[in-house]
Amino acid sequence: MEGKTLYTLLVYSENIAGILNQITAVFTRRQVNIESLNVSASSIKGVHKYTITAWSDHDQIEKITRQIEKKIDVIKATFYTDAELFIRETGMYKLATEIVMENPMISKIIRKHEAIIMEVNPTYVLAMKNGMTEDIMSLYYALNEFGCVLQYTRSGRIAVTRSTQEEVSEYLEQREKDI
Repeated sequence: MEGKTLYTLLVYSENIAGILNQITAVFTRRQVNIESLNVSASSIKGVHKYTITAWSDHDQIEKITRQIEKKIDVIKATFYTDAELFIRETGMYKLATEIVMENPMISKIIRKHEAIIMEVNPTYVLAMKNGMTEDIMSLYYALNEFGCVLQYTRSGRIAVTRSTQEEVSEYLEQREKDI
């Protein structure tokens, strides 16, 4: 993606049906593809956190963030670069047991990539890796060379800021004072 940076947006909202559709529509209107999306409860009761990654330039991501923040049920939206966050993803690899047992190099590759084997049965071996996107994809490519991958999936990014508390906490505290 020449001239573009991978940004992570952290969006906080109340748990309202349809808000995800409103948020993703902002990206669609600007023709920006969402690379990953993770939605979960945040550390604040009643507030949900959306972690969205997208390739964009700085001006465009600012506009997208402002548009998202204008949504009535959105509490706060902020964008970050990777250096400003602690980030992780999870990859799961379902491998053909027969091929794994025939080739001891596969187990060595799994250990080298610091993945764990979660289950082994006569049909498949289930391995899991936590880390950065590049590390998870690297293991996938290494395993795929052996033709043993039956299924593969990678989670959306999870992220927390490098500050001591959720940025939205400060915002909500100030909003309470203003009322």
